[in-house]
Amino acid sequence: MSHIPSISRAILLCADDYALHPLVDDAVQQLARAGRLSATSCMTTSPQWRQAAPALKPLRPLLSVGLHFNLTESHGDQHTAQTLGQVIRQAYCHQMSSVQMRTAWRDQLDAFEQAMGTPPDFIDGHQHVHQLPGLRTAMLEEMQSRYAAHEMPWVRSTAPAAGLWRSPKAAIIALLGGWAAGRRLRKAGIPINKGFGGVYGFDAPDASTYGAQMASWLPHMAEGGLLMCHPASGIVAGDAIGQQRPVEFEYLMSDTFDALLQRNGCRIHQGPMKAL
Repeated sequence: MSHIPSISRAILLCADDYALHPLVDDAVQQLARAGRLSATSCMTTSPQWRQAAPALKPLRPLLSVGLHFNLTESHGDQHTAQTLGQVIRQAYCHQMSSVQMRTAWRDQLDAFEQAMGTPPDFIDGHQHVHQLPGLRTAMLEEMQSRYAAHEMPWVRSTAPAAGLWRSPKAAIIALLGGWAAGRRLRKAGIPINKGFGGVYGFDAPDASTYGAQMASWLPHMAEGGLLMCHPASGIVAGDAIGQQRPVEFEYLMSDTFDALLQRNGCRIHQGPMKAL
């Protein structure tokens, strides 16, 4: 009997928050070189962005590099900080002008392109603010005004992968714009990922506990689905999830993670999303 090769599902694993801190950047670069990462989304609002960006260039195109649109991370300047609650309230109460929103998108996309020399491969949002009312409209308008069809970035959808909507946190994220943004983007012909995972309370005390989370997500991920992660190669002082980041990094670099992927018939996709 001839051997029939197993069929694996290609999934996207994206590390958020590149340029937030050198330890985050180091983890992203190590994971990408190890073939454990599909993408990273970049905080172009960070004072470190211009210095951190060049290290990503030799990792492309195997590593997709995107914009992590930010309205809530102050990078240590508390005078500019807004909480997620404030941004959500402003979005739903229509307290942000269309000019403000378009300017924020334009400035952060300009900063990406000036440092990387290309449009972003994709767009997502820090704390998923890209999907909020008004902001998603401004995003779409800015994308359509500046990119031709052949260079149009794909956009992160936070609509949970089938079976993962039972998580209260995942359902809340989707209700705050994931499902609505996905419908709007599909209608506009903008590519999106096929299901979303990686949502938890950032409360795994060690790598094995985070691995149990990963084991609960992978069976639900379809071909082209996206898992987010937040690794760093050490504790990021002053960051709300700074202690959790090295836990994620340890697990994602481990042989245990590789074995889990194989058991679930999954592989980490590297390369353009359109190849999926």
